[in-house]
Amino acid sequence: MDSDKIISELAFKAVRSSGAGGQNVNKVSSKVVLSFDLNASEALSAEEKLLLQTNIAARLTSENVLILNCDEDRSQLKNKEIVVKRFLEIIKKGLFVPKVRKATKIPKSVIKKRIKDKKNVSDLKQSRRKPNLE
Repeated sequence: MDSDKIISELAFKAVRSSGAGGQNVNKVSSKVVLSFDLNASEALSAEEKLLLQTNIAARLTSENVLILNCDEDRSQLKNKEIVVKRFLEIIKKGLFVPKVRKATKIPKSVIKKRIKDKKNVSDLKQSRRKPNLE
């Protein structure tokens, strides 16, 4: 994954932030909306696109477009940096392939030791009982 190439494919839109905030919110378009079209991306291979479609399917629209918003800061530039960082994190997590677990066999010595320990505990508890005088 080439992050610089992917960042060049991003589309940004600045809109006015919602909610309370006084005159600054009403005048300044500080909220940043990032959109990334997964199907049109040339930076990702076909396998990577398929992997992302399955791993981040809940975040994608029906047209396979990822949309992220950020209105945490009053600065449009900072919001853009935050949303790009968040986007790259999502893509990295989406492309992560976990290692395949190899089943291992329990060694016979471990099984024998466990059974021997159980027998010792059993004998110890047996010796604590009251003697049967019948």
